[in-house]
Amino acid sequence: MPGVVLGVAVVLTLAGCAGVPAEGSAGGAGRASGASTASPGADGTGGTAAGDPATPDPSAAAARGAVGANQDPSVAQAPSERQSGVAPVRVQIAAIGVDSGLESLTRDSTGWIQPPVNFDSAGWYRDGVVPGDVGPAVIAGHIDSVAAPAVFARLAELTAGDQVQVTLSDQTVVTFTVDRLVQAAKAQFPTDEVYGPTPTAQLRLITCGGVFDDSTGHYVDNVIVFATRT
Repeated sequence: MPGVVLGVAVVLTLAGCAGVPAEGSAGGAGRASGASTASPGADGTGGTAAGDPATPDPSAAAARGAVGANQDPSVAQAPSERQSGVAPVRVQIAAIGVDSGLESLTRDSTGWIQPPVNFDSAGWYRDGVVPGDVGPAVIAGHIDSVAAPAVFARLAELTAGDQVQVTLSDQTVVTFTVDRLVQAAKAQFPTDEVYGPTPTAQLRLITCGGVFDDSTGHYVDNVIVFATRT
């Protein structure tokens, strides 16, 4: 039986995303033109290796904030055959040049979703829905780093009709079609809309957006793409 989201908690606090100054701000590259992509390796993890100097320290990345750091998706769901042994390993979005392996994202002790360690890799919220199962699966990624655009630098360019492909560990490829895109202030993050139960297989892609606030070191908005399994 496909997993179904049973409950959602409210937003508990506000924080930032992959926090670097926007273009023109002191101390960072912000949104440079073009997208930074990462091709997955044979193990499906993709992106820069943990020992690569370009890879940020995990604690530093978390300290900068993350796409999920403003929300507490307290989600419970019924077990399903796929969720018991299959996980997404790759996401491809041809319209914006994304081809990335997927890290496995969890929540910390405060309930915040931890960001991907590698800025060039997206991550799947593993305590939620597996892409292709009934309910809203969530994939998140940084918009940029202190040096360059990150994996979801161009996420806000997606429009209705664009396709997103997610490869699972059993080599199944699940295709989603973009329905709409929402840019919301972090103070009004649409938690219920993003994590609430749905009767069909859905996908949410999340990153940061809006203005970069130098005083806090975070972007002020989230960009959320809503897509439905094709």
